[in-house]
Amino acid sequence: MLLFFTLGLLIHFVFFASIFDIYFTSPLVHGMTPQFTPLPPPARRLVLFVADGLRADALYELDENGNSRAPFIRNIIMHEGSWGISHTRVPTESRPGHVALIAGFYEDVSAVAKGWKENPVEFDSLFNESKYTWSWGSPDILPMFAKGASGDHVYTYSYDAKREDFGAQDATKLDTWVFDNVKDFFHRARNNQSLFSKLNEEKIVFFLHLLGIDTNGHAHRPSSRDYKDNIKKVDDGVKEIVSMFNHFYGNDGKTTFIFTSDHGMTDWGSHGAGHPSETLTPLVTWGAGIKYPQRVSAQQFDDAFLKEWRLENWKRLDVNQADIAPLMTSLIGVPFPLNSVGILPVDYLNNTDLFKAESMFTNAVQILEQFKVKMTQKKEVTLPFLFTPFKLLSDSKQFNILRKARSYIKHRKFDEVVSLCKELIHLALKGLSYYHTYDRFFLGVNVVIGFVGWISYASLLIIKSHSNLIKGVSKEVKKPSHLLPCSFVAVGILVAFFLLIQACPWTYYVYGLLPVPIWYAVLREFQVIQDLVASVLTYPLSHFVGYLLAFTLGIEVLVLSFFYRYMLTAGLTAFAAWPFLTRLWTRAKMTSLSWTFFSLLLAVFPLMPVVGRKPDISLVMGAGLLVLLLSLCVVTSLMKRKDSFIKEELLVHLLQVLSTVLSMYVVYSTQSSLLRKQGLPLMNQIISWATLASSLIVPLLSSPVLFQRLFSILLSLMSTYLLLSTGYEALFPLVLSCLMFVWINIEQETLQQSGVCCKQKVTSIQFSYNTDITQFRQLYLDDIRRAFFLVFFLVTAFFGTGNIASINSFDLASVYCFLTVFSPFMMGALMMWKILIPFVLVMCAFEAVQLTTQLSSKRHHVLNILFPLLIPLRQLLACTAWLFMYISASPNRLWMLSDPGLDLNLLHAIRSCISHYVIVMSMTIFLVFLNGLAQLLTTKKLRLCGKPKSHFM
Repeated sequence: MLLFFTLGLLIHFVFFASIFDIYFTSPLVHGMTPQFTPLPPPARRLVLFVADGLRADALYELDENGNSRAPFIRNIIMHEGSWGISHTRVPTESRPGHVALIAGFYEDVSAVAKGWKENPVEFDSLFNESKYTWSWGSPDILPMFAKGASGDHVYTYSYDAKREDFGAQDATKLDTWVFDNVKDFFHRARNNQSLFSKLNEEKIVFFLHLLGIDTNGHAHRPSSRDYKDNIKKVDDGVKEIVSMFNHFYGNDGKTTFIFTSDHGMTDWGSHGAGHPSETLTPLVTWGAGIKYPQRVSAQQFDDAFLKEWRLENWKRLDVNQADIAPLMTSLIGVPFPLNSVGILPVDYLNNTDLFKAESMFTNAVQILEQFKVKMTQKKEVTLPFLFTPFKLLSDSKQFNILRKARSYIKHRKFDEVVSLCKELIHLALKGLSYYHTYDRFFLGVNVVIGFVGWISYASLLIIKSHSNLIKGVSKEVKKPSHLLPCSFVAVGILVAFFLLIQACPWTYYVYGLLPVPIWYAVLREFQVIQDLVASVLTYPLSHFVGYLLAFTLGIEVLVLSFFYRYMLTAGLTAFAAWPFLTRLWTRAKMTSLSWTFFSLLLAVFPLMPVVGRKPDISLVMGAGLLVLLLSLCVVTSLMKRKDSFIKEELLVHLLQVLSTVLSMYVVYSTQSSLLRKQGLPLMNQIISWATLASSLIVPLLSSPVLFQRLFSILLSLMSTYLLLSTGYEALFPLVLSCLMFVWINIEQETLQQSGVCCKQKVTSIQFSYNTDITQFRQLYLDDIRRAFFLVFFLVTAFFGTGNIASINSFDLASVYCFLTVFSPFMMGALMMWKILIPFVLVMCAFEAVQLTTQLSSKRHHVLNILFPLLIPLRQLLACTAWLFMYISASPNRLWMLSDPGLDLNLLHAIRSCISHYVIVMSMTIFLVFLNGLAQLLTTKKLRLCGKPKSHFM
């Protein structure tokens, strides 16, 4: 059994890692030739302002008095430059947004493994191509562009990371620091001849990263006065910097200014997903080479923003975020970043038609170079008779388009050049995507085959070793044939040889060869399969169809709950009715009513708004008071006992009650301190970390009696959960635990109903690490229901208070009792533990269920691991199907011809399936560790003050 679990864990890790290797590989290629416009640029220098976390509507809209929050920027829009909306892409985080702005491509997804801070794959950028770049701002953003630059021409000036404090007195100081340091820098330059000469060079860039708006948005929400006042501070700072530049360079008209943002922010102060408030960012440009404002009478857009912002008479020019990089490069005359996929927005340029046409032609050649390198790389590692080129952009078509574009330039047909180059760019980008996803379908099919094989083998193992389903069906044991192993060895050699001659990466061997031994193990159990079929045929057809439909419906409800949280409500409502559909109602009325009540109460949570959108500390305090009330009842019952053992238990419970009171105090005082902008008190921080550290130790001091130990675990974990709560979610573990207590009782009732004798009452059962295995029984059909209940409760624990498949569901305010200085990994770890606490409660309750139903945890754990695998299998099949449709559609563009939105819908469907696959696979792997943690918390007993361990019944 140990070998099976070890092998299973390894296979699970392979399946889990496969999704990253198949879908999250770097799209970047190297080996291209730099391309730049062969005409004099309009600007000598460029100033890039990036207001981190600034929403487009927050900048453009007028306040309640009809005045702009950014009067200087609005004056630019109306009198000096061009404006529009920059559309970002998921993930709407700071690093991906800056990479799109400065490097021209949408972040290398493999950077997620580095926390979006490091460069997993080297890439080119505007800063690298410039002669000199000076940058000021956050230490999280600036170093990544300096690190990847060739030479020593990118200079960074950043403040200490401790300044990025969400509880700070005034986050606008981050922006003030940037503006002040830029002014000091230019003041020093007047007395430094070397620096002064560098500043008067051409092709130089100044980058000002302004983090104050993002920090205030996280801490106080975008609707707050702090966020809006910060916009005014940034507007004033930009005005001063522009004035300083004009004065320093003597108003030479050779400076271009660009003001934008890396991402927006939701109303509840988060970002990372694809809500319009996160993806719509402002873009305002003015200065050398930029068109002046264009007055228009009418504009056609799918939104009503122009009227809301009272900008309907000024032409709005929307772009994709990656398009800003080629715009900046063309303005100062540096080569386009080699990995850029941005399309030059020529409507922003105030230059000759020849310059626009040449710039667009250079942009097309630069992207076509990437396509050629990608195609060559894929062609070199694919057998000639298996290689399928991208037919829409053959070599002859490339040559014809480039030749025609040159001809149009020669004959001064510049509009035709721009149109033709845009067509070539779209084809090249489509081809890049085609070759990047070339092997995905092949790898996806291999993983699906291995997945199905592993589920089949695990199912056969359960049926063969842990159930009575095939007992007595067949006693004949056939002599194993040598044909089967020889056949699979031959298949493995053929697969390995096929991959070897194509010089495939080593991971391809894993995905290609793993199904071979798995399916060999399945077919070795052919006799079990025959016996299973024979056994199933003895069941009445109506019963078999009924079980199959119920099983399928249960899986579909679980899958749909990943998309629609209210499906959890539907499932819990069905759970509430379950006792009344069986004989449980007649045997245990109070238990059945309690089950129904808490199931319906828990069903309310998935209907509530996602956590963090409506914080309410009073609900956290209310949850704490309920915990204290329950604790009081338990302590009262313990005080009635007189022996020394109970005095020890009483002391443990009093410590946990004190911990709950301290948690309530810390939550309240921290909230008050942050509202006064006094930061996180040190004492509160110490108490929070001490509570977290002790939450897994204190329960081990309590009695191993089933309900006492479970209640002790609840008290300890609730203290930590209160510190991590901001609203109604603080009540969730409490209601969930109440339902778990009832579940333990009701499962023992079902066991008695099925005729199995229960030797002990629930109140007298103790957790024990060394349990008598003779008490355990084989698996019954009802154990499948118990496994389904467990998986459903785990999914409810995961999605009950929010759809965490979306990054913006995480509220940073949840961790403010522990730290307020920005630390993505530490904050992520704390929020992950908050998610796992309900998991731990469910798994500990299930440990009790296994005891009360006399079932071996090892036997049922095999079933518990198998059951959740059906969910990612369905997601993987759906993802593969969507991917097949996408790949099939790409060569003939049928989707794009019929409806441009369908192509994006397909990609969205693929991303959703991948996200849910990763979540469920993570959950399945975590089940192994959570099962071990639950066993440790329930069975281990520590002694207090060296007293000997006592036992009583």
